[in-house]
Amino acid sequence: MSQPTPYEQMGGAPFFTTLVHRFYEGVGADPALRPMYPDADLEPAEIRLRMFLEQYWGGPTTYSDERGHPRLRMRHHPYVIDVAARDRWLTHMGAALDHAIAVHGLDPGMEQELRAYLVTAADAMVNTAAG
Repeated sequence: MSQPTPYEQMGGAPFFTTLVHRFYEGVGADPALRPMYPDADLEPAEIRLRMFLEQYWGGPTTYSDERGHPRLRMRHHPYVIDVAARDRWLTHMGAALDHAIAVHGLDPGMEQELRAYLVTAADAMVNTAAG
């Protein structure tokens, strides 16, 4: 029998759905981040992030099947992402992760790995020294 993927260890689709939905609730109400998401794109952005995270952690490959290679820096290039925006993003993602853990539970080792990944990913999106 094969080892469960991190996706499976984290709780699969229910965990990632809760995480990303709560994150976008925060982003939708954040005056600094909200302008990066046109009204018509907020829900599709939520779906894309969920699919990306699920795939990254060993779940379904729906993201790549539908969108190709993630090319995260290229896809985020049109937006000014400074350290302040990164910090706001991490604030909302941290709160969303706390919520998802409260709802679904998460092994402390997986939590540490996921939090470290999110910080690294957020750092990689910074594309300007402004702010």
